[in-house]
Amino acid sequence: MSFVKVNGIKICYEIYGKDDNYPIILIHGYGGKQSAWIAQIPDLSKKYKVITFDLRGTGKSDRPNIPYTMEMLAGDINGLMNYLQIDKAHLGGRSLGGMIAQNFALIYPERVNKLILITTTPGFPDKQAVELTIKGRSEAYETLKNDPVKAFWQQAIMVYYQKFRKEMESNPKKKFHGIWSVEDLIKDGAINPTKPQDIKNLGNAIKNHDVFDRLNEIKNKTLLLAASHDRLCPKSTMIGMSEKIPNSTIKIIEKAGHFITLSRAPEVNKILIEFLDN
Repeated sequence: MSFVKVNGIKICYEIYGKDDNYPIILIHGYGGKQSAWIAQIPDLSKKYKVITFDLRGTGKSDRPNIPYTMEMLAGDINGLMNYLQIDKAHLGGRSLGGMIAQNFALIYPERVNKLILITTTPGFPDKQAVELTIKGRSEAYETLKNDPVKAFWQQAIMVYYQKFRKEMESNPKKKFHGIWSVEDLIKDGAINPTKPQDIKNLGNAIKNHDVFDRLNEIKNKTLLLAASHDRLCPKSTMIGMSEKIPNSTIKIIEKAGHFITLSRAPEVNKILIEFLDN
């Protein structure tokens, strides 16, 4: 685990794989942290230098109490790349991470090789829904403090496909795909959680994220990865995105919810590697 001062704040990051491999930078989702990529790192790092990091306001990175913007969050990645002397990288993001990746590709197009957008959106026309999400996340933090198990299962309803969720419930100790168990995720979720002020500050960036009319400006080769039963970023939204991004391909994981990177890791990783290798 390493730290770097970027744009006046400390960012926590990790590097996996060989230094001479082509780099891929992965951006986690709202309320998460870099450990969200636990199921991708082993496969991807065999062929690529994988860089994960905690966004400002999350994990072990600094949490300045100011409203964040997409420009700020993209600027932190730009600063990290400068520090690591990476001119150009593949960029992948899930959910909020995918929103930041879209903005990064529009602000710093010359720094992106291939772009990977997983269960994400170009914006939220219903700002009230975003406000409700921010409020819900803040309330979830209070539950997490008192009962991490309850907090996990409350979120699971929104992010996992029902059949998979029942499998998780029946065996919380099972190592899914040989990588993670429900018990592992519950334990990890209680470490350095995103606090209400951070949720609000990150929520400001989400609220003001709107690039639908600019998607046609993204010229990078782009992979969109959607989930058939995603309740947060519906597949219909991602199909609409794929129609606007000129050089894009969309893949839909069937019978899956928002957290496909965990629940369907082998399938997701295979698609990612094929896209990057091609």
